[in-house]
Amino acid sequence: MAVLGFAPPWIVLRQAFRTVSASFYHKTLIKKRSVSPSFPFRHSALRRFQVAEAIKGDVDSLLKGVGDQSIAKEIKHVLEMARRVTSRREVLHTDFLTPPIVKESVSVLGKLADVTIVAQGGYPEAERCRISIGHHDVLTNDPDIVAALSISGNFGFQPCSHGDFLGAILGTGISREKLGDILIQEDKGAQVLIVPELVDFIVSSLDKVGNVSVTCTKIPLLALEYEPPRTNSFKTVEASLRVDAVASAGFKISRSKLVDLISSGDVRVNWATVTKNGTTVKTGDVVSVSGKGRLKIGEINETKKGKFAVEIIRYL
Repeated sequence: MAVLGFAPPWIVLRQAFRTVSASFYHKTLIKKRSVSPSFPFRHSALRRFQVAEAIKGDVDSLLKGVGDQSIAKEIKHVLEMARRVTSRREVLHTDFLTPPIVKESVSVLGKLADVTIVAQGGYPEAERCRISIGHHDVLTNDPDIVAALSISGNFGFQPCSHGDFLGAILGTGISREKLGDILIQEDKGAQVLIVPELVDFIVSSLDKVGNVSVTCTKIPLLALEYEPPRTNSFKTVEASLRVDAVASAGFKISRSKLVDLISSGDVRVNWATVTKNGTTVKTGDVVSVSGKGRLKIGEINETKKGKFAVEIIRYL
């Protein structure tokens, strides 16, 4: 007859642990096997890898329609962000981009099926915008990436321009890419769009614009006061669509004077500095001259004599 005895407590505990471990492993294995016969997690990872590799290897093809090399260079950075997004399944944000870069980036990124993009400038008609890039499963709403500041002071007797506000803000040491649009409010001051992480810094650092003492406060985006820009339209007939010809007529200055401004780097087309007098313009282009303002090229029609009737939209 067998002798019954009791095993030491540590043996009982060890056996119980092995039993529980075996049971957990078995259940886990069953759960993993029952995920699906098509292994969606592996498939998703493979898909992200394929998209990332496609972005990496097909950059030149994606940028084929971008003629301006400076713009193409910026869009390459945006595409690199898209590659990281698809491989790591995260959301990334650009700094504030100029309108042509925003336009081309949205066009290029729109060709990528697994990427969702959101462009935000703080208000509907914003020119400078930030772009958020993420996988469509992750980027499901508009990220909070734009903040607004009110810069107030006694500007009634000493009005300040857009350049004055811009220079004062950049004088604190931040880069232009961290700033969005600046909305001038005449004698009240200005409202500025900025990246949220620099709000406190500007509030504590900016105390003067020109010779006017100012106070900076954070305001909600809904408090922004903006109006469509005032414009004046007229037509000019030119022998060519060279920027020196069209812009000299648009800004009412001599062609030789405009050539000098081009030489000094003060003329820009679509926010890119013009280096050649023979650069041609087309409908939709925005031409700006330092100290003179900006204009937009409207409808262009060729005349019977082979010249060009150009609509000029001058921003007031």
